[in-house]
Amino acid sequence: MNWQNKKILVAGLGGTGLSMIAFLRQAGAEVAAYDAELKSERVAQVGAMFDGLTFYTGELKNALAQGFDILALSPGISERTPEIAAFKAKGGEVLGDIEILARTLNQRGDKVIAITGSNGKTTVTSLVGYLCIKCGWDTVIAGNIGTPVLEAELQRGGKKADVWVLELSSFQLENTESLRPDAATVLNISEDHLDRYDNLLDYAHTKDKIFRGEGVQVLNADDVFCKAMKRANRTAKWFSLEHEADYWLDAAAGRLKTSEADSGESETLLAAADIPLQGRHNQANVLAALALCEAIGLPRNELLKHVQTFQGLPHRVEKIGEKNGVTFIDDSKGTNVGATAAAISGLQNPLIVILGGVGKGQDFTPLREIVRQKAKAVMLIGVDAPQIRRDLAGCGVDLIDCAGMEEAVQNAYARAVEGDIVLLSPACASFDMFNGYAHRSEVFIQAFENL
Repeated sequence: MNWQNKKILVAGLGGTGLSMIAFLRQAGAEVAAYDAELKSERVAQVGAMFDGLTFYTGELKNALAQGFDILALSPGISERTPEIAAFKAKGGEVLGDIEILARTLNQRGDKVIAITGSNGKTTVTSLVGYLCIKCGWDTVIAGNIGTPVLEAELQRGGKKADVWVLELSSFQLENTESLRPDAATVLNISEDHLDRYDNLLDYAHTKDKIFRGEGVQVLNADDVFCKAMKRANRTAKWFSLEHEADYWLDAAAGRLKTSEADSGESETLLAAADIPLQGRHNQANVLAALALCEAIGLPRNELLKHVQTFQGLPHRVEKIGEKNGVTFIDDSKGTNVGATAAAISGLQNPLIVILGGVGKGQDFTPLREIVRQKAKAVMLIGVDAPQIRRDLAGCGVDLIDCAGMEEAVQNAYARAVEGDIVLLSPACASFDMFNGYAHRSEVFIQAFENL
């Protein structure tokens, strides 16, 4: 792609927006910046980074009327608006940072593993990146996981990588057309971001864009949406916790296994007990990671050795401590119903669960049955606690309203007995009470330490 002299408006001035400005300017484009609410301090900050940058604010349509060829959107901004539709109808192009990177990688020939899903994508991205590095490959881990992809590309100075391991959100996939991963997965689909999509099917269709090209599809045989994503004439590798598949959990034997399609023979990969990660859902994450890594040619014996040394992620079903035989587990990164359902079902001991925050338009009723089966009580916090209470009505356990995290932890501990788990897995975003899920976790840990 030749960006030379293209007139491009970059919308959104977070990390992704800044990386797009830096990359596109270096590539010779004529770039301007837009943010709906632009404070003078931010203009001064960004202006100091990019000499001579023009800024727009207020209504996007007024900025777009200035004759731009391309609108480069940050993932937090939906393109489903009348002004963006009008811009496209007049021949304007809308893209994001993943599309810009994809055009570069297609030209250069770097391998790509792409990972999305409602839950587990950060764990799988981290594990796949870790395995690629341990196997000696020059690996870039970027995307929704933290480092914007164009920032990573600029840091490398255009040097080809052995493999890019990309965590992609549905927002990033909305305007990505050119990505052709060598291996890609949609790990699962559950309710999330329904304030942005028409319905669950619309959300799933957006995730499915990760399977453009001819690469290996890694698919969840236990998820009805993922099963429907199998494309004709494409190599697919299936993983399952429920039944025999290419990569599967033999729960009775406590072993992760592979079934070779040619021979029909089943072979043990490793014992479930040898995985350092907590919970059954992480066994599915390991199966998916192994499938992705083997799809690009990494050797199985190396992968199995290194899986056993991967310690997992902070705030993702992470044990933070124990008091009088009661275990406290931090799953603050469980920001939707599917993630929380996976965390609860993956733990074997009786639970007291802390739920609540900003619900993002989700329906919490799918948690009712799992709470009935596994939980002794639920502590409710945050702005959408009343809705969670309504959706869990009739679950058969006490639902206790708490003023904040400290009170929730104290109440949970007061009800717990030796052998119980207190699980923070809110099924909600955190911005009503905290600066983000990491801050929510810090407050949880502090409340535990205060006991």
